[in-house]
Amino acid sequence: MPLDNNSLLLSLGIAGGCLAITLFATWFSARKESFLLTWAVGTLLIVISVFLYSSYVTAPDTHKVVVSFMLLILGFTLIHAAAVQFRVARMSGWRIALIGGGALVVGLGAFATPYDGLGFILANLVAGALLFATAREYLLARAEAPGATLGLFALYGLVGITFLLCAVVLAADGSFVLGHAPTNWAEELNLVTSIAALAGVGALSLALNQARLARSHRRDAETDVLTGLLNRRAFFDQFSERDLPPFTSVVVFDLDRFKAINDDHGHAIGDAVLRRFGETLRSEVRMIDTPARLGGEEFALVLPRSTADLALQVAERVRRAFSGAAQEAGGRQLKCTVSAGIASAAGGGEPFSEVLRRADEALYVAKRNGRDRVVAEPLRLVG
Repeated sequence: MPLDNNSLLLSLGIAGGCLAITLFATWFSARKESFLLTWAVGTLLIVISVFLYSSYVTAPDTHKVVVSFMLLILGFTLIHAAAVQFRVARMSGWRIALIGGGALVVGLGAFATPYDGLGFILANLVAGALLFATAREYLLARAEAPGATLGLFALYGLVGITFLLCAVVLAADGSFVLGHAPTNWAEELNLVTSIAALAGVGALSLALNQARLARSHRRDAETDVLTGLLNRRAFFDQFSERDLPPFTSVVVFDLDRFKAINDDHGHAIGDAVLRRFGETLRSEVRMIDTPARLGGEEFALVLPRSTADLALQVAERVRRAFSGAAQEAGGRQLKCTVSAGIASAAGGGEPFSEVLRRADEALYVAKRNGRDRVVAEPLRLVG
């Protein structure tokens, strides 16, 4: 016996409404995650579309179905936009306008003709395409939270397939003029699959947000607030319990006469100098290098796959870049310098603590010999 489409539509609308409320509530507790708000608004538009379409099923009217599919396509466009926001942390208004406008023109244009069946076919194809595009975004973002993102990829892809089946069945039947809502096995499968998928999407949306919050908290705990670099605890957690492999160098930096900067110009200027050095350090090293602030005016850098000569070049580049830029202080240009010491792991690998100790010794030599210079072992003086 065929399923009651109105009952299925009502169930879908209620499930979608619950998901929209969940997304709104989740966003309200994590306002910076704007993808949740976009996702919630898109889901709400789909819920309105479903209830309007249910009204069309019982009392067919061209205006109802046009508005219903317009809201459906706009909703799927926003859900796609939310997936993009999640992956790249931004949303292009022009991109959304282009996708949404194009989808509306293609999917709804046929409803302006007597061939409403063609309108259903095109609208289903557009909805399916938007769902496939959404699934792709979560597949591309799978590195952040593999379980949740791959689950969303599967669910959105599965629902997209059922929309495609709706279009294929209508086209295969030659149903180009209907005057009412289509009724066939593909439509029922689409509704049942959508209801089941909404429950999964709701659970996975919460898991996705929790994974992002956990990562954010972990990042905050590991990051120095002032400079944005790794803090001392995270740096030592990462390296102190293992040997450094061969061709790994450690550089220790110390800002010269930093106490005098704080005493003469105030801590606000001192903080600005620290931030500027952090920016300099980050900009002058490779992606595979690990810079950190150890505390106060002391910083460290671990360079994997690095010869002693390469480490020397990097440290000297940082020193020159930092000393070459002045800091504004009370209407005057304040020149700041930095000293650095370098040590490299022995050929068979060496404990991190030992390499760091030797880098500290080299830094002490740089300070003793006049500051604003880099010293590497064996004690080679640069600058």
